[in-house]
Amino acid sequence: MPTICSFRGIKIFINWREHRPPHFHATYGGEEVSVLINELEVYDGSLPAKQLKMLLGWAAFHQAELMENWELAEKNQELFQIDPLR
Repeated sequence: MPTICSFRGIKIFINWREHRPPHFHATYGGEEVSVLINELEVYDGSLPAKQLKMLLGWAAFHQAELMENWELAEKNQELFQIDPLR
């Protein structure tokens, strides 16, 4: 699971050769969430409300980069880092 970004205790990653639909994973304080990239909606799991709001805001800003990394992961290619929330 390559980590593509981390900020404020949130760790974001995409698995290689992951199943569709396109999504990414994030962890915070022992909890995990999967978020659909195109819809920017929770697919599975949960995070505390504050961290989820930050995560979804970050994802909206980096949606194109998340999709690029998803496509690389499908091909089992190296993923690139995405800038953290500032």
